Amino acid sequence: MGSGDLERSLGLYSTMMISMGAMIGSGIFVLPALGYKKAGPAVVVAYLLAAIIVLPAALSKAEMATAMPESGGTYLYIDRAMGPLFGTIAGIGAWFSLIFKSSFALVGLGAYLLLLVPISQGQIVIVALALGTLVVVLNISGTKLSGQVQAIIVSLVIVGITAFTINAGLFAETSRFTPLRTDGNTGIVTAAAFVFVSYAGVTKIASVAEEVKEPGKNLPRAMLGSLGIMAVIYIGVVGAVVGLADPSVLKTGGPDGTASLTPMADGAAMLFGGAGVVVISVIAVVALTSMANAGVLSSSRFPLAMSRDQLLPPILRRIDRRFKTPRNAVLLTGAVLLLLIAFVPVIELAKLASAFQILVFSFLNLALIAFRVGNPTSYEPAFTAPGYPYVQVFGFLGCMALLTQMGLVPLLGAGGIIIGGAVIYLLYGRSRTDRVGAASQYLQRRRRKETPEPESD
Repeated sequence: MGSGDLERSLGLYSTMMISMGAMIGSGIFVLPALGYKKAGPAVVVAYLLAAIIVLPAALSKAEMATAMPESGGTYLYIDRAMGPLFGTIAGIGAWFSLIFKSSFALVGLGAYLLLLVPISQGQIVIVALALGTLVVVLNISGTKLSGQVQAIIVSLVIVGITAFTINAGLFAETSRFTPLRTDGNTGIVTAAAFVFVSYAGVTKIASVAEEVKEPGKNLPRAMLGSLGIMAVIYIGVVGAVVGLADPSVLKTGGPDGTASLTPMADGAAMLFGGAGVVVISVIAVVALTSMANAGVLSSSRFPLAMSRDQLLPPILRRIDRRFKTPRNAVLLTGAVLLLLIAFVPVIELAKLASAFQILVFSFLNLALIAFRVGNPTSYEPAFTAPGYPYVQVFGFLGCMALLTQMGLVPLLGAGGIIIGGAVIYLLYGRSRTDRVGAASQYLQRRRRKETPEPESD
């Protein structure tokens, strides 16, 4: 193994747990009440709608991952399909999205900490910064160790929330679901856009594809399996929260009358009393920390891959000789993570994470179309996404529809990512690479065929 190689140490179970760990945090423990405020009881439908719109990107990425089982994931596929300009934009967007989500998880767990110990808001930020630092150290220490820790934590969290959901089914009040659509179809779509980031982790395991054993089999199984399992868990848990918790608490139980940031604890209080709140709060803190770990593990591979392609400075592609991890890429990711925890409000983190993720997922669907149309000789996936191209077109249009519901600030943030990525490419990457994507190769072949040969004298 060379000094620039990463170790293939992640099996199917660990890979699925990394994917589920990136999904099992804020989507369950923080976002349900925020979605409830926008859609009422139909927030359950919003989670299902978000999963349906995520599915085309998951199928597309599963195919591309088996053709290119290398670190970089989203960035790598969009770059090779649509060229380095789009690759830079997607890489920066996907990197920021996961960091925002990880920051949101660590800040969001503060609301649950308040239910366990009497600490101030300032101390919550300090705890979140400490946990963020721990996550960075863990990721530098080794992917195998990080994956093993992830598998244990996620398994325990799933057991806990499954027990909560089963018990809730016995005591939930069905009247809380009537009427279902209190805010109409628009409210459902808006809530789906807001909770979309809950499913972001489903494709992020592709960014560590270079460290997955038998990627041709394990990557598509882990992506699609974790998406299916998490969709069921989300719908069950959110349904339990809606059926148990007081609607007014969900809508106004948070700081300054905002939506509750502890909806699982609100439901547990109705189900198990004070003991239930303690148990759920402990599970929430552990799960949200786990989600942040998965986010740093995955997001740090984007600057690694972009550096390998000469789109970012070479220092980011260095692999630690002892731990075989991209130390500098992890440190950069960790530094941004800690800055966001310290200075950005938690709700804005959630909005921006969703907006960036929707934008990147729309690109993924276009990338698969580019590969299929361009048909480069090196593109030989072990898994083929079904329903092409209709599934990808639906996924792209669905993402665009959700993006329009995010509000002005997230839209400006998505626009900023596009502009910022383009500037980085033009100022740094353009002069260092002459690579073109599969789409450009296809157009070049078409032009050569359509240009008549000059007549000989």
